[in-house]
Amino acid sequence: MEAFSDGVIAVIITIMVLELKVPHSTDLAALREILPVFLTYVLSFIMLGIYWNNHHHLLHATKGITSGIMWANLHLLFWLSLIPFFTGWLGENHDATWPTAMYGVVLLMAAIAYFILQSLIVAHHGKDSKLAEAIGSDLKGKISIASYALAVVCAWFVPSISDALYVFVAIIWVVPDRRTHSAVRSS
Repeated sequence: MEAFSDGVIAVIITIMVLELKVPHSTDLAALREILPVFLTYVLSFIMLGIYWNNHHHLLHATKGITSGIMWANLHLLFWLSLIPFFTGWLGENHDATWPTAMYGVVLLMAAIAYFILQSLIVAHHGKDSKLAEAIGSDLKGKISIASYALAVVCAWFVPSISDALYVFVAIIWVVPDRRTHSAVRSS
């Protein structure tokens, strides 16, 4: 399951970078024109990197996979696979309500899907397991879900607040989540 997920995430990142269009002009002003597209790509790349890193540690802490866990993993990969499309739409329309909101919906659904996957894995190990102890209350996960939901609402009023919330979530996760990593080492 980990190898499959790694491959899917690699393809997602590849598709995303292929959507970046090279400017036809040779001056630096041409790069300024595509800056919103590039910055959206950078944010999405970081988000995918965060998911990949945390997914890797979560699966390494997992002892056994059930059918439910496999379906939850596919659910997560589905939402992650939509990131390139909405990255492109937001990048081309960075101040528009619908692209900003829909980008947030995809990030929100991916966060919920990860929460479901993590919850199923913890339930499989038991509430008294080292993994359950390491994950604890998952405050960062809950803050992420709340921030994405707020960002979707803010997109209707001030899209730049939504953008700031997307960056905020990336910042709180940019340092890999060591909770599951420590659960693997201690078992």
